[in-house]
Amino acid sequence: MKHGRIIALDYGDVRIGIAMTDELQTIASPIETYKRKNNIEDDLNYLENFIKKNDVVKIVIGMPYNMDGSESDRAIKTKNFGEKLKEKCNLEISYIDERLTSVEAEEILIQSGMKRQQRKENIDKIAASLILENYLNRKTY
Repeated sequence: MKHGRIIALDYGDVRIGIAMTDELQTIASPIETYKRKNNIEDDLNYLENFIKKNDVVKIVIGMPYNMDGSESDRAIKTKNFGEKLKEKCNLEISYIDERLTSVEAEEILIQSGMKRQQRKENIDKIAASLILENYLNRKTY
């Protein structure tokens, strides 16, 4: 196993939730909700700098499949973004099913007593951390 951090992205049209592991790749933590720019190159540059600054060795991206498991339009957009990010950063990318992670993230934030506006600002990074936890839990050692 290559040491360094793994990040997970919850990719959306408006925001990208970012979560990251510790160096030993055991704990997933929500890091930030990045507000996307009008130009995809700006988003890719931001993530490239984030990846370099944090010694990231792998990227996990949540894949928004339809409930029947088929690819949604959103999944196709997500995969296209992932391919561009892979080209830019030259890192391995894994896609993991993210169905219901936003619902689960919302429930966690409601239970914590967070107000609606705060939930909106935090839901994407919480969803990213759930995606990363799911990835870490399915890894075999």
